[in-house]
Amino acid sequence: MHIHRHGPPPAPASPGARPRHPLSARVARAALFAALLVVCAAVAAPPPATQPVAAPVAAPPVVVIPVNGAIGPASADFIVRSLGRAAREHAPLAILQLDTPGGLDTSMRLIIKAILGSPVPVAAFVAPGGARAASAGTYIVYASHIAAMAPGTNLGAASPVQFGIGGGAPGAPGAPGATKPSPAGASGASGASATPAELPNDTQSTEIRKATQDAAAYIRGLAQLRGRNAEWAERAVREALSLSATEARAQHVVDLVAQDPADLARQLDGRTVTTTAGTLHLATAHAPLVVLAPDWRSRFLSIITDPNVALILLTIGIYGLFFEFANPGFVLPGVAGTICLLIGLFAMQLLPVSYAGLGLVLLGLGCLVAEAFLPTFGVLGFGGIVAFTIGALMLIDTDVPGYGIPWPVIVGLAAGGGLLVAVVSSVALRARRRPVVTGAEAMVGSIGEVLDDGLHADQPQGAAGAAPSAAGWARVHGERWRVASSTPLAAGCRVRVTGRHGLTLTVAPLYDVPAHEQQHQGAPS
Repeated sequence: MHIHRHGPPPAPASPGARPRHPLSARVARAALFAALLVVCAAVAAPPPATQPVAAPVAAPPVVVIPVNGAIGPASADFIVRSLGRAAREHAPLAILQLDTPGGLDTSMRLIIKAILGSPVPVAAFVAPGGARAASAGTYIVYASHIAAMAPGTNLGAASPVQFGIGGGAPGAPGAPGATKPSPAGASGASGASATPAELPNDTQSTEIRKATQDAAAYIRGLAQLRGRNAEWAERAVREALSLSATEARAQHVVDLVAQDPADLARQLDGRTVTTTAGTLHLATAHAPLVVLAPDWRSRFLSIITDPNVALILLTIGIYGLFFEFANPGFVLPGVAGTICLLIGLFAMQLLPVSYAGLGLVLLGLGCLVAEAFLPTFGVLGFGGIVAFTIGALMLIDTDVPGYGIPWPVIVGLAAGGGLLVAVVSSVALRARRRPVVTGAEAMVGSIGEVLDDGLHADQPQGAAGAAPSAAGWARVHGERWRVASSTPLAAGCRVRVTGRHGLTLTVAPLYDVPAHEQQHQGAPS
């Protein structure tokens, strides 16, 4: 069968034209789409694991801990927490930059224990130029893994400081006239004895010899632990010797001399140090330096542990409670006094306080307060001022610089207490001389005017102590009172009140007042 297609015949193909294939076009489009998907996936995909791309990690910084001033509870807390932070941040080195005249024994021990237990190497650096590491500072330098000094600095004078009375000035180390040795700079291991030539003379007390021996053994143990000059360390305790930076380096007291913390970090690069974490190789040449500043807690402790501030807070606290008890309901003096008293007692707990001195201070303040409630015309107040002054002088058990209470503060507080006593005593004296204006006693001696004629006391008195029968009325202090008199009185007569029995007044005529004067005086108020 033949099928004939109607219509015009197809146009002849032009020369060189390629035939069209619909299937091939679809395949091409699918291939193009697949290629685009592959490109997008390649762009979005992470880099191969064999070629990681990581951001550069900064090296942990060297921590610089500046310590200026006397070693006390605030500086000890700051150093201990800073070393803990350096350990948490894996710092390669902690530089303890010192400039101190010494400090308290308990605070020094806390710092040395933190250094000995630190996994981070600690470099004690006496800097900048002109700084010193005296007394307790020398022990801290010997306890550190690395000891360094800046040019123009010194260390030493590590003799135990003697107890004294107030002042704030250091006593002569090992002075024979001292009464009792302070533990500042004298702590640690005992048991090592020195040669007889090195012992203090027989005029010194047993306590001084014990403190000196203990301090010498302690610093000798630190020197042996770090491989430093132990002989000079003992002489620094026994003879209060000091060295400059170059002399300390020459005598192997310190390890090196550096200009600043950056120079110290460069010089320590490549050294090997042994800590509680093991043997460490320092890589500090290019490590950044971070200087830690005391936070609010350290600054607050530094303020309240000043003995002057602690004593003032204690005084304000006692006076605040006194004013609150004297005038209940004001609230503010009581709240402020309680806060100041608690902070002052907390500061006293952190300081080397003599309990006898603290007891005298509290006794003196108590006497001053008692003078206000029980006026003794200055007897209790004077005793309180004396007790407060003596107690303030004995309050701090050390002559470490910066921890004595100077005379101006003591005199100022005692003068304030004396002023309070003077004011209270003067008010009490004036009140004692002033006539009574209230109660039954206020009526006795008052002047009145009789209102009835023929006022007399012809009725017999009752029982003993009872008032005579009153037969009239009188005006006294502008009020009508029932009165009785043993003498007949006429209306308008001026009388004086001689007694009171319940609601009845006993009166007597004013014979000493002339009649014409009575007429011109008018009615009583």
